[in-house]
Amino acid sequence: MSLDAATALVDWAPAIEVGLVGAAVAVLPVLWVALRLRRQGQVGAGAWQRALTLATLFLTIDLVVFGAFTRLTDSGLGCPDWPGCYGSASPVGAHTDIAEAQAAAPTGPVTHGKAWIEMIHRYLASGVGALIVVLMGLAWWRHARERGRGLVSGGQGAALSPWWPTWTFIWVCAQGAFGAFTVTLKLYPLVVTGHLLGGLIGVVLLTAQCRAMAPASTGTAGSLPAVLRRAALWVLGAWFVQAALGAWVSTNGAVLVCSSFPLCQGQWWPAMDWPQGFTLWRGLGHDGQGGFITLPALTAIHMGHRLGAVVATVAVLWLAARAWPVARREAWGLLALLLLQVLSGLSNVVLGWPLLAALGHTLGAALMAGWLTRMAVAAPVVLSVSSGSVVQPPCPPPWSPLPRT
Repeated sequence: MSLDAATALVDWAPAIEVGLVGAAVAVLPVLWVALRLRRQGQVGAGAWQRALTLATLFLTIDLVVFGAFTRLTDSGLGCPDWPGCYGSASPVGAHTDIAEAQAAAPTGPVTHGKAWIEMIHRYLASGVGALIVVLMGLAWWRHARERGRGLVSGGQGAALSPWWPTWTFIWVCAQGAFGAFTVTLKLYPLVVTGHLLGGLIGVVLLTAQCRAMAPASTGTAGSLPAVLRRAALWVLGAWFVQAALGAWVSTNGAVLVCSSFPLCQGQWWPAMDWPQGFTLWRGLGHDGQGGFITLPALTAIHMGHRLGAVVATVAVLWLAARAWPVARREAWGLLALLLLQVLSGLSNVVLGWPLLAALGHTLGAALMAGWLTRMAVAAPVVLSVSSGSVVQPPCPPPWSPLPRT
């Protein structure tokens, strides 16, 4: 499908109504934060910003998992236009159009259930977007207020740089565009893969902000040596490559081309077509040359993810071993999340891609991205060469989300 044809499927008529539904969704976590802070006796913009960022992170992880649910239930085209559904803000207004499409193709992509799943995904995404707008506005308001108090340039008590939530706002706009093209380009694998990776980027951005705004801890809690933080950053990069390979498997429907482990199709190294499998710009099920994608190409996609899993597993185990002497909690977290990924990944293959295992695999990927980010942006500590003890430097100011050494 051409970009012109895809653009024709964008109907802005229901955009305001969909946005209002998203705003209503955003009100719920705002109320929850207000009640929680009131119960704890916390006041001030800083407490609001921390709690609301954490709530937004939680909803973003939910959104990533629900996006996977939308894809795995074949609901991505439940409403074939964007941002509404057949020009309406909800499947209720599109009831007649959905019924006609379902009658014409009972097993097709458009049903009442799939339409609701797709629109709930869009409502939740709009809600997350609204929360990020609130966070950006709050950050710039605090920035302007603190400027007059002389805290912006490094004084104790200064606010988080407003550019962090601003970049997060830019990210959510890009995610919205990817979401639109996911629908209007009829699930192009490259676009859907980019949309999935964009969700993980959102988790990384919000985790970094939550970590930066965490109250200063005492002693060495929550701090990591610089070498360990750099290692976590490298492993995070490797994890993103593996997540991209996994997304490519899912968006191309290549999960079940290998139904056993460790063998694939009864062989250690089955017939594979790597160039066709990793031709990026092509439609779903096609090879980019006007034909249909072949089994060897799908096998290459699947095996690429398996090979990437070996590298990612070794990287996480190496980081856990490095963290074990000085950061036992971080190491346990890495091992637990890696176990979740291994078990859910194997279950996808040997149990025939059950929905629960597939969702668990997506959740594990998001949580691992967040955990690695948490380690990468931790407050710095240094190891004393003479005594081997951990020395805590002065706590970094809260407006510096990425501590430097």
